[in-house]
Amino acid sequence: MKYDKLYLSANIFVLFVLGLAVIGCSTTGIKPDRHIPQTTFYKQLPAENRVKSILYEQHSEWKGVPYQLGGLSKKGIDCSGFVYKSFKHKFNIKLPRSTKLQAKLGREISKNKLKSGDLVFFKTGLFVRHVGIFIEGQKFLHASTSKGVMISRLDNRYWNNAYWKSIRI
Repeated sequence: MKYDKLYLSANIFVLFVLGLAVIGCSTTGIKPDRHIPQTTFYKQLPAENRVKSILYEQHSEWKGVPYQLGGLSKKGIDCSGFVYKSFKHKFNIKLPRSTKLQAKLGREISKNKLKSGDLVFFKTGLFVRHVGIFIEGQKFLHASTSKGVMISRLDNRYWNNAYWKSIRI
């Protein structure tokens, strides 16, 4: 189990660093927060099927919890808070709390190379960003402003048009 958590932590770190590179205010050579696991643990991450299982479990535990800006509980949670709590409680990985900082972690990957546990980012407004966790196929887990915690599809017209980038931590 410890091996699985370390392996997932490394993948999350890579995703976060990739996100930073894509953000307009980011630059190359940005150092991740010190509390983020280093990529030396990459080979210790759990198998992709294990990650999928954990993410579906997280969905079943949080499904329908309403969106609340700044929320971090089952009374209400926002997208970055959901990602933060999911990684902390399911993978023992501490990510930054905000979408802006989460997008600065890991390494950027192309949409067609996504693996379970990768972070997907969207530009949903002029200055508004959204984050979710890729599960498999076209599915990702996130806290939607309209329906709360749910699974959506990347190929949905709305999400496809709003897609910004993906990172592997």
